Amino acid sequence: MWVEFMTVRNGYAAETWRELFAAEGLSVRVIPPVGRGEKVSVHEPRTLYVPTGKAHVAREILRKI
Repeated sequence: MWVEFMTVRNGYAAETWRELFAAEGLSVRVIPPVGRGEKVSVHEPRTLYVPTGKAHVAREILRKI
């Protein structure tokens, strides 16, 4: 299972966060806005999800930077 961790402004920011968390060994799923079909712009907000039980790890990574 996955839990919502944070929402970011756009797809570029989402990929940057995903790469940062991956470098620390944490899996992240980037989910685009729901209900927009296949016409989702990279400029629209994204939601980042982390595995259940790993949100504290993600918060610790954020605290370190």
